[in-house]
Amino acid sequence: MNQNIEKLYKIASKSQRFIIGLMSGTSMDGLDIALCKIQNAGTNTKVELVEFESVGFHTNFKEEVKKIFAKREIDFQHLCVLNPWIGIEHGKMILECLKKWKLTPNDIDLIASHGQTVFHAPKRLHELEKFGNATLQIGDGDHLAVTTNIITISDFRQKHIAAGGEGAPLAVYGDYLIFSTEDENRIMLNIGGIANFTYLPAHRDPKLVFSTDVGTGNTLIDAFVQKHFPGKYFDENAELARKGMVNFALLKELKSNDFFNQSFPKTTGPELFGLNYLQTAQINSNTGSISNEDVLATLTKFSADGITDAINKCFTKQEELHVYLSGGGMHNPLMVEFIKQELPNCKFHTTDDLAIKPDAKEAVLFAILANETVAGSGDAFGNKERGIPAVTMGKISFPN
Repeated sequence: MNQNIEKLYKIASKSQRFIIGLMSGTSMDGLDIALCKIQNAGTNTKVELVEFESVGFHTNFKEEVKKIFAKREIDFQHLCVLNPWIGIEHGKMILECLKKWKLTPNDIDLIASHGQTVFHAPKRLHELEKFGNATLQIGDGDHLAVTTNIITISDFRQKHIAAGGEGAPLAVYGDYLIFSTEDENRIMLNIGGIANFTYLPAHRDPKLVFSTDVGTGNTLIDAFVQKHFPGKYFDENAELARKGMVNFALLKELKSNDFFNQSFPKTTGPELFGLNYLQTAQINSNTGSISNEDVLATLTKFSADGITDAINKCFTKQEELHVYLSGGGMHNPLMVEFIKQELPNCKFHTTDDLAIKPDAKEAVLFAILANETVAGSGDAFGNKERGIPAVTMGKISFPN
């Protein structure tokens, strides 16, 4: 038997596994590295976040990725060279964390790598008749495995698409396995570059679970700040947006896209909601002369409304819902205020209340997906009708 296959078999047979989950979202602010101790699999999964580090990307890293990020026309050679380079860079970041945590690669069973999304193209967005859903994440798993000497599972989204999904959101699998409860109806709301949520009904009925993107989170806000406020990458504590006022003519135009009328579940990305989208909306609403601060206040309200409009469409006001926040957008106090104003009957928490740091949540959930790949049955959860295929995901890369 190949020694790597034998090692993987032993890992799968363990009572507990140490898995590093990686997440780098569309905000591109850094790499989230979560060391998780995971026991069992499927609905018996138990996870403990042992260590967590969010390693910021240096300016050069961001600029290299931005050359191809969410663009239809790119330098194909640059895409080609970035794929291994990002895998190696992520591997170096992991090794630095292990050194900081006083651990070695031998202490880790698996790496679960989301990779860096560079283009998301569901059929609802590209509208090309003969092509289906598509998405592309780079940061090659083989290079990551060789750099760290740790078995790596990566490229999770392709299997989801192959089985009939749109490649996103994938958080629903881990959300259901570790956060569902018989005591309350939960909405796991993640506000990253794109905002999405998972609904977890009380009594854990898997047939009622669903997950969907709802619109922008931070992507438009961050892009606008980076363009108009040199040296800043995001609107820290909403300091800029609070100096402005929501322009309701612009807000109405931003919300006029057909995406918001499409049925759930659905996915989207900065390929739709980029600065060109904002520019078109300003032209159509005759708001090109408003202040940058007014634009940011309006974009913050736009993100909040995408979330609250979706939740209000999906649930009646009579349902008692507990909303658990995670992702970078939860640190935007103005956005959270807007959300709470429109959801007065919801009770708000963060995933800290469930023993998972909000900034670590998505990295943890990819560790859960890797655990399912090696130790799960493949049918613990999922129903294709709601865009959640019952599959295990990820490609396995060996160090040698």
